[in-house]
Amino acid sequence: MNLTVTEKIIKNHLVNGNLSRGNEIGIKIDQTLTQDSTGTMAYLQLEAIGIDKVKTKKSVAYIDHNMLQSGPENADDHLYIQTIAKKYGIYFSKPGNGICHQVHLERVAVPGQTLLGSDSHTPTAGGIGMLAIGAGGLDVAVAMAGGEYYITMPKIVKVELKGKLKFGVSAKDIILEVLRICTVKGGVNKIFEYCGDGLKNLTVPERATITNMGAELGATTSIFPSDELTYEFLKAQGREKDFIEIKADENASYDEEITIYLDNLEPLVACPNSPDNVVPVTEVKNIKVNQVAIGSCTNSSYMDLMKVSKILEGKTIAEHVSLVISPGSKQVLNMLAENGALAKLVASGARILESACGPCIGMGQAPNTNGVSLRTFNRNFKGRCGTALADVYLVSPEIAAISAINGYICDPRDYIDEFNIEMPDKFLVNDNLIMLPSEKGKEVKIVRGPNIKPFPQTKPLNNKIKGHALIKVDDNITTDHIMPSHAKLLPFRSNIPYLSNYCLTPCDEKFPERAKKLGGGIIIGGVNYGQGSSREHAALVPLYLGIKAVIAKSFARIHKQNLINNGILPLRFKNADDYEDIDLMDELLINDILDKLNQNILTIKNTTKNKEYELILDASERQKKMLIAGGLLNLIKKSLF
Repeated sequence: MNLTVTEKIIKNHLVNGNLSRGNEIGIKIDQTLTQDSTGTMAYLQLEAIGIDKVKTKKSVAYIDHNMLQSGPENADDHLYIQTIAKKYGIYFSKPGNGICHQVHLERVAVPGQTLLGSDSHTPTAGGIGMLAIGAGGLDVAVAMAGGEYYITMPKIVKVELKGKLKFGVSAKDIILEVLRICTVKGGVNKIFEYCGDGLKNLTVPERATITNMGAELGATTSIFPSDELTYEFLKAQGREKDFIEIKADENASYDEEITIYLDNLEPLVACPNSPDNVVPVTEVKNIKVNQVAIGSCTNSSYMDLMKVSKILEGKTIAEHVSLVISPGSKQVLNMLAENGALAKLVASGARILESACGPCIGMGQAPNTNGVSLRTFNRNFKGRCGTALADVYLVSPEIAAISAINGYICDPRDYIDEFNIEMPDKFLVNDNLIMLPSEKGKEVKIVRGPNIKPFPQTKPLNNKIKGHALIKVDDNITTDHIMPSHAKLLPFRSNIPYLSNYCLTPCDEKFPERAKKLGGGIIIGGVNYGQGSSREHAALVPLYLGIKAVIAKSFARIHKQNLINNGILPLRFKNADDYEDIDLMDELLINDILDKLNQNILTIKNTTKNKEYELILDASERQKKMLIAGGLLNLIKKSLF
């Protein structure tokens, strides 16, 4: 049998199931990563499982999200994670060491291994030939405890890259083109596997840009083969011993195919308010820009910022533009400082932020009211930047830099003379901000700040669910809508009761009050409900508010799993038109749930309108057992590994 890269890695890690598409499979996880926004919940859940030490080959806890310390909450969370890591055998990346995905790519990711991370952009490591998947914190906790990770065996999409990018066109434009073709919901239950002669001209950091933003497709993950360029990158990091070659077999079979001719590609821009709202830069030229933000886990590598430094050298940013730059890691920042590139960035008028997620997750640098912000990030959902009345465009570093100078959106091909940035033969390696776990973990005392509250407990599934339609939302509702994640709320990521006051408020400010007053109920959603971040809070907070079911036209993969993990029924309209018939505060009743669970079809009665609708439960037998038990944690407590 001729296998793809994806199939080879899955086959080597398969614990349950087979490679047949659409079947549930369980795979062994080699590595995990967490970050501090999702990490506290993941580690509270790890503690609840009751093991002494993680069972993965390597697990790393990163601090890169909640960096503004205007009160004790973030520092308390960081200390909790640090002591947990010390106790349970987890490596700890201190604040300032960098963004989890950039650091993991540089120092930890291994071709051919599996990685599960409590962050939706974990697929970044696919750029080095790793099967890297984003998941909820509880799934990551289970993987750390030695349990397998379950997914539906995805379809595999072959993305063949032909030719070579022209000057002024970048890896960011490749993934924007894939998003233009496939949309933000086109990758659900699919893995995008890249191949073709165009790969020989794409370095690992460029490949990682593509796999990182592949998360916006709704894909399970994206992956590149591990080849000669992978070896060069690992050797430059002093990690050539981690290299293994992984390439698809000749005549390997794919479920779908896309071909992109790199020579024909032009600079692209994702317009507000979706990563798939993609147009050529020529269509938006001359729009006045107020802010430019360069960085994030998508475009903050050494090579990205060297390009930016070259473009900004000897220039000054426009007087009405604020330019901020976030290097992706301490390694990147050190190297820019040593070779003089950092001085060129500062001289141009750029403000250098610390090596962290920062503006990408709404942690500072919100643009002005009605402002235009160009960002090299991966998401431009409305309000995510911190300013609801702002337009955010997603662009390459080249477009961002030249637009900062001119003050309006520019095509870099019109302004920049051709230059070449080479990947260094040797990166500056200094891992002094990665703390090792203790050899005497049992003696380590865990430090818990007062902001860390227990996660809500679940109960076994009832045979009947009755409640009001507490809210009705549109298509493509993101986890940013369900549980906002900006500078004011991020310090309270460990405090579910506090966060409950803000659940779904971007859609309806009265929702939390209504849910508390009525003791919970049901959410009605449209297409692709729960897209975006892997944040488990988007399930935990509704659980705290008494949400028993979410009924939608369709669900994003990670959020659907997070709902099931926490005992909330994710139900899909059999007839999508029935969505139109349910209004806010209609009283809904689902009977005989336990009796009909195996049929995958449930009937809901709208007692307000005296109508009935059929709902589909897309769940495996294992997931049904989880729902019956009241969630994954309840299930595994009955049978620890």
